[in-house]
Amino acid sequence: MARAVRFYRGLGFSLRYGGEDAEFTSFSVGSSYLNLIGQPEDRQWSWWGRIVFYVSDVDALYERALANGLEPDSTPRDAEWGERYFHLTDPDGHQLSFAKPLASPS
Repeated sequence: MARAVRFYRGLGFSLRYGGEDAEFTSFSVGSSYLNLIGQPEDRQWSWWGRIVFYVSDVDALYERALANGLEPDSTPRDAEWGERYFHLTDPDGHQLSFAKPLASPS
């Protein structure tokens, strides 16, 4: 839990409940929430998908991740489906995407 709490706080998620020594921790991020539940060290996970967080400034969050010693999986880029995004894997192997819709042409 401690490792995950430090990771998400480093990205700017706001701690609502719990913390590094808790079995349950809740963060707010934008208008959403992320809840973490402590698991035994020997629990094995398989890939479960990717969660997308919409943020106001993809590039600023990418720079914040780098400044906190995190290693994003990709640099920010504009996608053909109309979003600017980058991917990051959390310390437990969960894939995250941070994105912002691109302005549509007038």
